[in-house]
Amino acid sequence: MGWIGRILRTGRIVERADARPPSAAESPAGVAGSLQVRHVDAGSCNGCEIEISGAFGPVYDAERFGARLVASPRHADALLVTGVVTQNMAQPLRNTLAATPAPRVVVACGDCALNRGMFADAYGVVGAVSDVVPVDVEVPGCPPHPAQIVAALRSVTGR
Repeated sequence: MGWIGRILRTGRIVERADARPPSAAESPAGVAGSLQVRHVDAGSCNGCEIEISGAFGPVYDAERFGARLVASPRHADALLVTGVVTQNMAQPLRNTLAATPAPRVVVACGDCALNRGMFADAYGVVGAVSDVVPVDVEVPGCPPHPAQIVAALRSVTGR
């Protein structure tokens, strides 16, 4: 039997998920454990985007907890915003929020999105995400670890 027999005897090996995190925001009506997320880069260095791709990749797999990236804000229940809000992205961010059906959740991801980080005094910066649109959930870190991003999304999905 060899290696095939060993595979059949061993079976699948997976890690158990951590306990459910406490709810950070009220889930939008009708979400019921599933969250459609539209990512908006408001002016980041792409560090957070790399970690977001890790959070939705095969290792951390945010989709197993009901969070899924979507291409249109019209299909989204939540906005995942990264980076400081630059002058060129302030109005598009407001437009994206307006295009997202209510009720919705806004997640600010990374130190730049929370407090402008190292770009605090840059001339092209309007401010943090909360200076432009209301924020429901905050994910600190520069960049935040994929596990932190997944935990924040789990706090919204309740899974």
